[in-house]
Formats: sequence, structure tokens, C-alpha cells
Amino acid sequence: MEGMAQQEPGGRINPLRIIGWSFAVFIFLLPLVAMRFTDEVDWNGADFIFAGILLGGSGLLFELVARKSANNAYRAGAAAAIANAFLLVWITGAVGVIGKEGDPANLFLVGVILLAFAGAAVVRFRPAGMAAVMACCAAATALIGGFGLTVDFKGGVLTWGFAGVWLLSAGLFRLAARFPAQD
Repeated sequence: MEGMAQQEPGGRINPLRIIGWSFAVFIFLLPLVAMRFTDEVDWNGADFIFAGILLGGSGLLFELVARKSANNAYRAGAAAAIANAFLLVWITGAVGVIGKEGDPANLFLVGVILLAFAGAAVVRFRPAGMAAVMACCAAATALIGGFGLTVDFKGGVLTWGFAGVWLLSAGLFRLAARFPAQD
């Protein structure tokens, strides 16, 4: 809880962190409310645990990035990548991106997330290296989307949208590499 309302230098509380964590709680509670009004949403305890781990892990990962880098372009690139990975896992787990839920083609998209994490570790989270890793993730996702078009047209197009977000992240990391933040 201490990190959620952490004070900035000068004693101010960062409202963006409060908004971010409040949004995560809102997303977490949304299915609970939806279950009261429709039978379409039917979550059990395991679903809520999975969602909590996914939301909490994504939030904590961004908190770590925000503390380690003062560069806003780097932070935005990381936020785009984390949000993209979050949505890929969330949608793949819920209904599947390509084909139907459980279609093995969706596992390739999870593989792209693993590529992002492994690549980030290899380049030691440096902005120029992160730009290259995110560009590779965009290319891999676009290739999967091309394959996805043969299985499920909507899923293939949606996958290209995810590739676009990886590319946006790559551009932001490239910007961070060109214009490092002054500490």
C-alpha cells in the first residue's frame, strides 16, 4: 500500500499512481458487478485469482519501471508494452484472439510476450535495445496475424492491432534512446 500513494520529492502525492491503481481495482471488480446482472459472466474464485495476479503483476511491473527511469518516453514505451501484454493474456485467456478459446494458435501470442521479457533481460532494459526487442515483437505478432487471417479473419486483424502497439512501444523506446532524461 505504501507504493500506491507514494510521495514525490517535495511531499506531494502522485495522483497518476492513485488513478492507475484505482483503475486496476475497477477492472478487477467489474466482473463481480457484471455477474449480478447477466449470466454471460460466470467467474469463479480461480478466475479472480488469475485476474488479481495479472492486474497486480502488471501494475507492480510498471511501478518498477516508473521508479527506475525518469524518462517519460521510456515510461510510456513500457506502459504500452505492459498494457499490450496484459490485454493479450486477458483476451487469450477469456475467449482467444485467433479462432476460438483454446486454439493452439493463441499460444504463439503468449510466446511473443515471453520473447519481450527475455529480450528485455538480454538488452538489460536499455532504451535502444528495448526498441529493437519491441520491433521484433511487432514483427512476430504481425506474422502470427498473417497466419491468423487464414484461420479467423477478425482474429488476424485484431492481432495486427497488437502488433501496432508493440511498434508504438518500439518508437517510444527509440525516442527515449535519442533523448535521455536529465536527472
